Amino acid sequence: MLSLLSSLLSLLFVFLISFFIIITSRCSFSLSLLNLLGFIKFTALKDDDDNYKRDEGTYVVREEELQRELMPKHVAVIMDGNRRWAKRAGLLTSQGHEAGAKRLIQFSELCFKLGIHTVSAFAFSTENWGRHKVEVKCLMSLIQHYLKSKIQYFQREETRVSVIGNLTKIPESLRRTIHEIEAATKSYKKKHLILAIDYSGRLDILRACKSIVKKSEKGLIQEEDVDEALIERELLTDCTEFSSPDLLIRTSGEQRISNFFLWQLAYTELFFSPVLWPDFDKDKLVEALASFQRRERRFGCQI
Repeated sequence: MLSLLSSLLSLLFVFLISFFIIITSRCSFSLSLLNLLGFIKFTALKDDDDNYKRDEGTYVVREEELQRELMPKHVAVIMDGNRRWAKRAGLLTSQGHEAGAKRLIQFSELCFKLGIHTVSAFAFSTENWGRHKVEVKCLMSLIQHYLKSKIQYFQREETRVSVIGNLTKIPESLRRTIHEIEAATKSYKKKHLILAIDYSGRLDILRACKSIVKKSEKGLIQEEDVDEALIERELLTDCTEFSSPDLLIRTSGEQRISNFFLWQLAYTELFFSPVLWPDFDKDKLVEALASFQRRERRFGCQI
């Protein structure tokens, strides 16, 4: 056994020396054995790194490979990157937001086609009021235009539309349009699009707490009645059957949730894409869904 092992080691040594001689004879510079071993190690590490990047950023999967039974019920999206997309294309900021609005319609259409029940989109955060007044006015006008122009589309597609957030600060004309589209689509059950406008996750929780306190003061509820289910009923996402998203997608490479659905995202799977929102097409959505379906959701329990 020892002699056999010795023979194998000798053969391996002869092979390495031969390989080293061939390499050095074909190069215009000399390599030491340490350099050669270092080169082999570097190549192996680079291959591992490339494989990692392929898995995380460019994983290719066909729509047919997705499993319908593993589809999320609720997909939330933070639509980030409209302004950067416009700047790269040499366009106005308003054109970037318009491209983002078109992408949302396509995105929700694809989600519903794939069997996803609820799509919620972070359209305008409470913090967005701090942006330039011209951009804010443009966003409000764009949202109103799209909601107004798409009422018949959502009726034809039998999609319910809900708008959540603090709607007291938005223009009166937009409030009227919101009431109009919500009334026109409220009877639809199979597909639900939620737009968060002037929404803050912290303020959503704060609002729920204040509502519970008021009900307690009126004797409508007792201390022992307060539990997670009660709080969830007081949150703005109580408008949907599936109030907690299964999957959150954020585009443009940012990796934070930016005060969106703080309570609701407790066990949501997160997918961060480097792609700017207007470029987040069908292939990227399928990639996000494939990533979701590869994960094992244990909700803190050992299975």
